[in-house]
Amino acid sequence: MSVTTTRKAITGPAAWHPRDFPDARAYSVDLGERHFAAFDSALAVNRGAGRAVEDVARDDFAVGPIAADLAAWRHEVLHGRGFVVLRTFPLDRYSADDLAAIFWGLGTHFGRAVSQSPLGDRIGHVVDVGGKDRRERAYRNSRELTLHTDRADVLGMLCLQPAMSGGVSGYASAHTIHNEILASRPDLLEPLYTGFRYHRRGEHLPGEPTITAEPVPVLSECEGETSVVFLRSYMEMAAAELGEPLTDHQRAALDYFEEVAARDDVKLSFTMQPGEAIFFNNCVLLHNRSAFEDHPDPARKRHLLRLWLMLDGMRPLAPAVHAYKGTRGIVGRDGGTTYYTGEALPSASRGI
Repeated sequence: MSVTTTRKAITGPAAWHPRDFPDARAYSVDLGERHFAAFDSALAVNRGAGRAVEDVARDDFAVGPIAADLAAWRHEVLHGRGFVVLRTFPLDRYSADDLAAIFWGLGTHFGRAVSQSPLGDRIGHVVDVGGKDRRERAYRNSRELTLHTDRADVLGMLCLQPAMSGGVSGYASAHTIHNEILASRPDLLEPLYTGFRYHRRGEHLPGEPTITAEPVPVLSECEGETSVVFLRSYMEMAAAELGEPLTDHQRAALDYFEEVAARDDVKLSFTMQPGEAIFFNNCVLLHNRSAFEDHPDPARKRHLLRLWLMLDGMRPLAPAVHAYKGTRGIVGRDGGTTYYTGEALPSASRGI
């Protein structure tokens, strides 16, 4: 496996700016009756076979009439700009259970779903159970989340209900961020390629270390593919627990990475609407969410479904990145919780 460090601008469709998209139609697919008919057929087949949603495999969710469309969506995610928005699944046609089944079925065509927390949730429910509590996992609180990546290769999100206010999603290309730093502060690239050790936030298995054994690069190139891993609060938690504060140069690199990523000319922002879904390449894109306030009616609380999908070697990754992500996500366990009870917490300013 050839692992190198890039010191030149990254070209290709994933190195986009928001200005490249005149409007949402430039990155969205409008679903129609032929798509819904294919979903209906797949639903009927799997129900007839008595399969539970999470037992459905790729071959079980056959969508022959729209197979070419699905292949094109997957290609866009893996080899194009890195994301596709599907709109809109009709909520008057599909129940929440139907939507979960369709979402899972589509996900099988993008990758292999893994557990997202010690709860063992392969279909994650993005809802607020922890309010502003920093000890609760980010997908289960309502705080602002800074731009980051997750421990998967591809992510899927499906909106069932938006928040009463806030909850705006943001996406930024790591290739674009790299190019912007290269053009303005190339001296800050080295710490990003060298990487940082990560805290496991209590979600490691018994016998495993609480902190990664080696630094995980923020930016890495392997066999011509440049990938990103970025979760700053976990880096800071590791540094604090190890008693090894980040150097001024490391902090400057992380600060500038976040500054560039959050710029309006780099980050694309939009609010997902009911029935809209997105699949995106977590090896190329960072994502975030603004803080939100829920409706007082519990039935109208913000609710999204989430998938963590693995490509199982279909994308080359640097050894330290592969070791960090693993192959099973965050393994579920008896009595598992998303609430962190340890002492290493990120600073209050960190949104994740």
